[in-house]
Amino acid sequence: MKDYQRILVGTDFSEASMAAAHRGADLAHRYNARLILLHVIEHFPEDIPNDPIAPENVDPAAFYQERARQNILELAERLGNKNTTREVIMSTGSARYEIRRFAEKERIDLIILGSHGSSLIQAFGSTTMGVTYDIPCDVMVVRGTE
Repeated sequence: MKDYQRILVGTDFSEASMAAAHRGADLAHRYNARLILLHVIEHFPEDIPNDPIAPENVDPAAFYQERARQNILELAERLGNKNTTREVIMSTGSARYEIRRFAEKERIDLIILGSHGSSLIQAFGSTTMGVTYDIPCDVMVVRGTE
């Protein structure tokens, strides 16, 4: 088995994705690999979340992008890995599509995602299933504590 050099953690800032981020940071440290934290703001602007809502005088796209950048910066600081890159992608497509596209473009060796469910069917939700389908790298699903 070869050492991982580029590890991608997809995060939605949930408790499950935090567990995945910690596992990714641990593996990046062990392999001296680059850790990439990726958050996708999907289906923008059609499916804007209701909480929190952008103030009236602020562009919603800029609001959600800045909020995600702040969250991912805080996550990177908590992980304490000095070899961490932070990416926020705003897309009219799905998170699974953007994670796959990013992984292929950046030649990722390992993708780590958090599991939101306690059963096997719940663990492999639509994003995880979409990412794992025919991807040319390893994928790890980390069980969260939710």
